[in-house]
Amino acid sequence: MTATVLCDPDPIIIEHARSGDHSAFSKLVEAYQTPVYNLCYRVLGNPHDAEEAAQETFLRAYSRMDSYDPARSFKTWLLSIAHHYCIDRLRRRRLNFLSLDDEPALDTAMWRSSAPTPEDTAMRRERDGEIQMLLELLPPKDRSALVMRYWYDLSYDEIAQATATTVSAVKSRLHRAREALAVEVSQPGATWSLRAAAPRLSAAAV
Repeated sequence: MTATVLCDPDPIIIEHARSGDHSAFSKLVEAYQTPVYNLCYRVLGNPHDAEEAAQETFLRAYSRMDSYDPARSFKTWLLSIAHHYCIDRLRRRRLNFLSLDDEPALDTAMWRSSAPTPEDTAMRRERDGEIQMLLELLPPKDRSALVMRYWYDLSYDEIAQATATTVSAVKSRLHRAREALAVEVSQPGATWSLRAAAPRLSAAAV
């Protein structure tokens, strides 16, 4: 699995968006809609809830653009809004997580190719579903930190900012999450595709 590196947008676009330019904000939505959706999906485990959470994230971001500090990373600020909304939603509703039959409504960038065959698509969906099942074994905050780190290559400091915690706490969460996933993928019942997809999640030290 290869992380998708998120770059911060052009400062001019951000400045126009902060000034109320709808077109500029639309460009931000276009650039970040997939990462925001994917984070929400991984944390909430349900495509419908993830879509609503992504929409709410952008609504909140739009309403708070005038208070956004340009000195801060925009991607970190935006993912922070998504993270906190999803955690609050789980806390409020005590959601039951994704059933085995659910699938994400959008293709995630990490599995996307230029011209996938039906067989490729089926394999990606199977692997994606298995990884989601793994993630659901983790506490929501650990899950969110893992996605930011291994899906979008955020630094420990960026994750700490996004989750309103410390770098030490982020490292602890990631270490705990990797250990838990390593145990799961080592179980006799783990499928080949899951074993093939999991090493990046369960490997290496902080």
